[in-house]
Amino acid sequence: MKQYSKSNYWKKWSPKLLLIFLLISCGSKENTINLYVGEGNGESTEVVFKGINEALIMVNEIRSKDKINPIVINISEGKYYLDSTLIITPKLSNLRIIGEGSDLVTIKGSKQLQPDWKKYNDHIWVSRIPDNTDFDQLFVNGIGQHLARYPNYDESAGHWQGHAADAISLERVKSWAQPIGAIVHAMHAGEWGGFHYTISGINEKGEPVLSGGHQNNRPSAGMHEKLRMVENVFEELDSPGEWYYDKDSSKLYYWPQTGIDIQNSIFEAVNLKHLVQIKGSEKLPVKGVSIEGIQFEHTQRTIMENYEPLLRSDWTIYRGGALFIDGTENVTIKDCEFSNLGGNVIFVSNYNRSATITGNHIHDCGASAVSFVGSPSAVRSPSFQYDEFVPFKELDTTKGPTNNLYPKACIVDNNLIYRIGRLEKQTAGVEISMAMDITVSNNSIYEVPRAGINVSEGTWGGHVIEYNDVFNTVLESGDHGSFNSWGRDRFWHPDRETMDQIAAKNPNMPLWDAINTTIIRNNRFRCDHGWDIDLDDGSTNYRIYNNLCLNGGLKLREGFHRTVENNIIINNGFHPHVWFENSDDVFRKNIVMTDHKDIRLQAWGKEVDYNLFPDEETLLKAQKNNTDLHSLFGNPNFIDPSSGDFTVSENSPALKLGFKNFPMESFGVKNPALRALTKIPEIPDLLLVSGNERSKALTMDWLGGNLKNIETMAERSASGLNKIAGILITAIKSDSKLDQSELQIGDVIIGGEGKEINEILDLMQIIQEHNWKGSLNLTVFRNQKSIDLKIRIK
Repeated sequence: MKQYSKSNYWKKWSPKLLLIFLLISCGSKENTINLYVGEGNGESTEVVFKGINEALIMVNEIRSKDKINPIVINISEGKYYLDSTLIITPKLSNLRIIGEGSDLVTIKGSKQLQPDWKKYNDHIWVSRIPDNTDFDQLFVNGIGQHLARYPNYDESAGHWQGHAADAISLERVKSWAQPIGAIVHAMHAGEWGGFHYTISGINEKGEPVLSGGHQNNRPSAGMHEKLRMVENVFEELDSPGEWYYDKDSSKLYYWPQTGIDIQNSIFEAVNLKHLVQIKGSEKLPVKGVSIEGIQFEHTQRTIMENYEPLLRSDWTIYRGGALFIDGTENVTIKDCEFSNLGGNVIFVSNYNRSATITGNHIHDCGASAVSFVGSPSAVRSPSFQYDEFVPFKELDTTKGPTNNLYPKACIVDNNLIYRIGRLEKQTAGVEISMAMDITVSNNSIYEVPRAGINVSEGTWGGHVIEYNDVFNTVLESGDHGSFNSWGRDRFWHPDRETMDQIAAKNPNMPLWDAINTTIIRNNRFRCDHGWDIDLDDGSTNYRIYNNLCLNGGLKLREGFHRTVENNIIINNGFHPHVWFENSDDVFRKNIVMTDHKDIRLQAWGKEVDYNLFPDEETLLKAQKNNTDLHSLFGNPNFIDPSSGDFTVSENSPALKLGFKNFPMESFGVKNPALRALTKIPEIPDLLLVSGNERSKALTMDWLGGNLKNIETMAERSASGLNKIAGILITAIKSDSKLDQSELQIGDVIIGGEGKEINEILDLMQIIQEHNWKGSLNLTVFRNQKSIDLKIRIK
């Protein structure tokens, strides 16, 4: 943007300032000051600017004289390319920026290129670009193109829209003239999100040296062996829609898609990381800013920026977004569209009160849609990775936050969110971390690689998750849910035995961080690759009711004070995992369709009863655990399940148990314009499942212990494994050989004598081969780590 000297500045703006101040002085103390960008309405009293930044400069000047009157920047139809990020400071409070409509006004973080295309070969064209041009995405006629990659982009090919085990094999890397600068994307070995690297060198073996991998907070398992993709390699420019930019020669190479007139197309290169920053502080916040009716497009990827861990959750995150909100009160983002963005979309950071995100259409973006992330400085005795902990004697034992640097009383309502996480896989439609009293309501969220809604830890609860429609989730990851949470708070310890002791001695400790109850109610969830609702490690202080779960069931892993009642769980059931002895958990008055899928419980909580099972077999199996003594079995008599109405009829046995019908037409976005665009989940055929969903697991009694194969995703998750394989030790008799060994209940045997063990047959073969030695070298998985042990078998 053109810069002006002080004297030239006043020559340019003085008449406009005089006009504005004249209008202020002639009106009341609460006159609205209207500024116009693009074109005005032809009124002689209008103040019109060509660019948005120019209008913000004028607002700054107005505020030096008038700190009271509201100011409105009206943006006319058009596309506005930014040279720099729009900055809104506390001085600019009481400001509305209103576009003519998100279908008419677009703000872009890109610039148009003017290439002079020449033929490079039969398929590829080349053009010089001005020196020092820096961009990481290319759009042609508004459509994103693919940075030259292997394997080629295929929307139906799953992870990374195409993956290959040999993405960075020695043979492939040798075929590249310039491997340095290539970008490597790989899933976590356990599919718990992903990693991103650049190739920074080649070692003496010809292997690529990778830099990066900081985008995941569970790094120890490393990259997945198969789910890999590489891009930004000239030799991989081999299909229509791919491009490559050689910065050294300032040459852009492009293979046009079919139907593209390359000489008459619009080429846009993305060169900004952020579009708008609303930045204040707790002491001097930005107040009363509203942004409405604008489409925001084109921000750079941020995968190689600095990431920070979200305490001990599986996440690390880049603290930034297309719209970055930090140190504010009563900010509103309303009726906007966000698309084709390289990283996070809306990021609400640190101190914020009463931010409202409503009526927005968010799609086709690289990372998370809406994030609320407080400052770790507000957390007492924080730890920042799974294996870290603060010794109990050193813990701050005060409840709640230590300062106010976190989002509170914010609302995400009536938004349509889909196809986010296109690049980053540890992402969510709505992410909440180190925040309090966040309401997530009436949103439709689908087609995402991981959770639709994620709560990273217990700090500090009080959230309300209601009337959302969340489905087609966990599409490019695993061991997760449409709703996911963790709660690795101060009470949580990576060693289960230590954690049991801490929790037993300090029963109120789980509520030191999860100080307010989080409510999940009146939502519809469907996850075909995990759980519909997944409360993972340590999740504490939840009330979950009136939810319709269409496929994946409901899981409660170790935690405290969870009440789950009046939910309908279709074609699945309840998954209680590794509960504490005095968890105070409640599961009652729910309609389930399988037996309970319990794994390694110390006890069955406060109450598990008054539930409706599909048949007598599943009910009797539950009652063997001394639960569900008042539960019933029978057909729930849904009124119209094929159309998604799971209201039960008047003669349903569920009503006798205290179950109450809840609305079936209130899920998802309500905004009429957005509702016309939204999808709904596929309604499953109703299957009343009796008994186990899979055939009986192969079990084995060995050396006084009971063993069984890991056969389900639930067992995998409970044991922290990265695949469904191994042998779980479920019981050990006192004074047996296994009791005298270092093996423990809950260990998973994954190897023996240098061989991988996937099932009991593998172990039997190893015993036969090595029985003569009188001992076996085994590898077990315990507390998220592989441990090598030697046990005597004679």
